[in-house]
Amino acid sequence: MKQVSIFLGIFMAIAISRFIPHPPNFTSLIALSFYVPAILGLSYIPAVILSFAITDIVIGYHTGTFFTWGSVFLIGMISQSFSKTLITRLSGALIGALIFFLVTNFGVWVSGMYGYTVSGFIDCYFLAIPFFAYSLISTLMFTIIIEILLNKLINKKSASFFILNRVKF
Repeated sequence: MKQVSIFLGIFMAIAISRFIPHPPNFTSLIALSFYVPAILGLSYIPAVILSFAITDIVIGYHTGTFFTWGSVFLIGMISQSFSKTLITRLSGALIGALIFFLVTNFGVWVSGMYGYTVSGFIDCYFLAIPFFAYSLISTLMFTIIIEILLNKLINKKSASFFILNRVKF
């Protein structure tokens, strides 16, 4: 029952972030892809990806869907290496934004939208820089929100023993 509640919380956070109007790439996607496995463990990466799959039913699948999910998986996998301190978590979340940028834009280039040339490859990444700025800003903003909420949970001593052992402030 506890895992179902956690999944529903993850799903709601992702769904709300994806369904409310927002600038392109300005969601909690990257921060949640990093923090869920950093706090709860790698076994929760499928819950994050399943939440994306369910919301993608409404939003619509596209040629880059699996690249998006792949970046979520990679971000989750690196989270364990960056979970010890506030600075490492912030760094890890921002590296997650870079991973998202690199992986998803590679998917755009592979789709053929820019042609299969070096020039097309460069254009694909260059034209995505404004979207990367939105990703960085939103990742930083949601990281701060998550850190504040975690800090409040820990200070109120309502956080689980598991979280207290994994996250140090």
